[in-house]
Amino acid sequence: MDGGKCICMIRGVRPFLSDKYDITSHPKYKKLADYDPNNTFDIVKYMNQRQSILKPGEMFDLYEIPE
Repeated sequence: MDGGKCICMIRGVRPFLSDKYDITSHPKYKKLADYDPNNTFDIVKYMNQRQSILKPGEMFDLYEIPE
């Protein structure tokens, strides 16, 4: 198969041959990690920032999930 082609499989539709999409032509390509490694999402950094949103003395709900 040509490297510029792919087989698309979508639930409820028979598989079909399609041209691959060139992501470099997308208007928001510069926001991807493929363009700039600094755009890679860091889940640990995100979770640490989320925890610092609360202000001292602010009320919150705490849920314990049993193992």
